[in-house]
Amino acid sequence: MKLNYKIIWVEDKIDTRPFLSLIDSVKNHLENEFFNVNIDTAEDFDEFKEKYEDSQTYDLIITDLNLNESHGSEVIDFIRDEKHILTEIFFYSANSELSTTKLANSSRITFYQLDGQSYHKELQNSIIEVIDLTIAKFQNIVTMRGMIMQETSSLDLKMEEIVRKQLINPNLEEHITPLLNTIFDNIFANAKEKYERAEERKVKEILRDNVLFNSSQKIFALGAILEIMKEENFAPNYKQDVIEVRNKFAHSELLKNEEGKEYFKVKGEEVYFDKDLCKKIRRDLNDYIKKINAIENKINPTE
Repeated sequence: MKLNYKIIWVEDKIDTRPFLSLIDSVKNHLENEFFNVNIDTAEDFDEFKEKYEDSQTYDLIITDLNLNESHGSEVIDFIRDEKHILTEIFFYSANSELSTTKLANSSRITFYQLDGQSYHKELQNSIIEVIDLTIAKFQNIVTMRGMIMQETSSLDLKMEEIVRKQLINPNLEEHITPLLNTIFDNIFANAKEKYERAEERKVKEILRDNVLFNSSQKIFALGAILEIMKEENFAPNYKQDVIEVRNKFAHSELLKNEEGKEYFKVKGEEVYFDKDLCKKIRRDLNDYIKKINAIENKINPTE
């Protein structure tokens, strides 16, 4: 799971008002957890199979037992027996046969028996419980570290492309020249320091070195370019909200206190790793993805 959460919902009444309302509620819940949500729908097994073959990347499959001329068990058997994938599945029905339905594999399936007049509300609550469970499974240090590294690397590439294009944009030459002079001064200062360190011929010093035009230089350049473009300069906050968080996850050790709660030790401060931190990380990453995409679209309006 990354910043995206994909669901496919198989239900022969999916286009009716109660189910459209259910879909909206589920989508709103995930968006409040700062996921980018995509909910595909299908009315029977054949439509499900066609859509699944096109995508094949879902975090949750929701299916009714009775699907017109087909059956919800076909959906499950296709996923488990033919595709051999253990995607989380929510399997529901008002039919008492649900619990006795034979399946190729019953692991990671939530069975839900519809009951009572307000079953749509009960169904909604039960689906959201399963979604929260799937989110919780992925809110561990290894998965979050991988997601942060991937999304931050993607943002770094976008940011670098914006900087590269604008530094050679002839329409901005008057404003870019002072910026380039500052960049070259910074690079010269770094290069001079590196040269002096290299002269000492100390292996440990050289092994710690970074590329001259490093991440800090790119963020500085991006901020200056945003101001030249008269856009919000989010570069300083990006450094704090994304780069520093990435560095914490990359280089800080995960520890546990006496109560078993996980935390990072960062400059003597205990930063607790919990669902609130994960939610904030998703929110911040999504916020900067939107900001950087908006700048990209202004620079490349026809792409």
